Amino acid sequence: MDHGFFRVISPARFCELLSAFQAVGSEYVPLDDCLGRVLAADVPACENIPAVDRSCMDGYAVRAAETFGASEGNPGYLELMRSAAIDEVVSHPLGAGECMGIATGGTLPPGADAVIMVEHTQMLGETTVEIRKTATPGENVMLAGEDVAVGDVALPAGRRLRPQDVGLLAALGRTSLNVFRLPRCGIVSTGDELVPVDAAPRPGQVRDVNSHTLACLARQTGALARNHGLVPDVREALRRALAESLAENDAVFISGGSSIGTRDLTIEVLESFEDAEILAHGVSISPGKPTILARVGGKPVLGLPGQVTSAQVVMLVFGQPLLRHLGGESGAFDPAGRVMRRAVLGANLSSKPGREDYVRVRLEDRDGRLTAMPRLGKSGLLRTMLDADGLLRLDASLEGLTAGRDVDVWIF
Repeated sequence: MDHGFFRVISPARFCELLSAFQAVGSEYVPLDDCLGRVLAADVPACENIPAVDRSCMDGYAVRAAETFGASEGNPGYLELMRSAAIDEVVSHPLGAGECMGIATGGTLPPGADAVIMVEHTQMLGETTVEIRKTATPGENVMLAGEDVAVGDVALPAGRRLRPQDVGLLAALGRTSLNVFRLPRCGIVSTGDELVPVDAAPRPGQVRDVNSHTLACLARQTGALARNHGLVPDVREALRRALAESLAENDAVFISGGSSIGTRDLTIEVLESFEDAEILAHGVSISPGKPTILARVGGKPVLGLPGQVTSAQVVMLVFGQPLLRHLGGESGAFDPAGRVMRRAVLGANLSSKPGREDYVRVRLEDRDGRLTAMPRLGKSGLLRTMLDADGLLRLDASLEGLTAGRDVDVWIF
């Protein structure tokens, strides 16, 4: 590869290259440890949930057709067959003109297709129930198999489990699940100017920020992140750190050394591995144009810009989706999965056609309207990310956006 200039590719093409990497392996974990994990296989329903037609309310099981026309001013009347315990399965069907007392969760008797809430009834004597509301078929009833039916895919592979998903798995009696293991990623920060956070920087030095922010962004996806220390701009030191990180992780993120310059050794070091392939050096986004993507031993290596804001934006746009993809999550690269808020743009924005711009914005309430106020600044400053609530993406075809138009903000 000619190191004298970037061969810039589109963000869409960059994501295609990322999506070609294989997901990590799977493991079985107990149900109580499944929250946030990604299913490695479909979960079939081996039984109906609910198992039978059940009542959603305390009241009376009825034939809905026998309540038609009933109201407060024109009630209907049914004979109480009897009341059933919540755990009782009644085999005797409702006869014509009959109803049965039922508790929330109780099983409907044969012939019943609705439940009248007790609030809409009145007992007259010991066996007559006055009905003051018309019931429709299925009203206040959970039908057998309404959640899932035998033979359905209860939850598909690639789904990241939420609390409600774990609830369904519990209802199905699943005590353990086959899930993708958590991806492991290594983070290597390069640069002679970097010092640890507990050091006092001298002129020309800065404390290491990227190791910590990138690790946090990785962990937001559920991945396991490990920092592999600060590496000077020395070829052998960087190669040792990269080799160690590749041996221990499923993906590696290198901060710094992605721009073109005499001290930037990332490309040279990557190419020194026999099984390495440089897939991209340059992507048409701002900030983050000099991003590197390589494959080493079948594993992805991302070279991120050293500037703190650029590194965080690239991690959000490409790094986090990559880790979710490696962890088996379906649609990891689909922008529809981002948390978005609709707002009105509070200031004019200019953009260079041919690149996607990710502008940091703060959401403010101005005259009752949610307004996105740009937080512009150099990519080496932390302030634009600190002051922002999210990112506003400007398409590569745009020369800018005018204040007052509606925009979608990607919330951090």
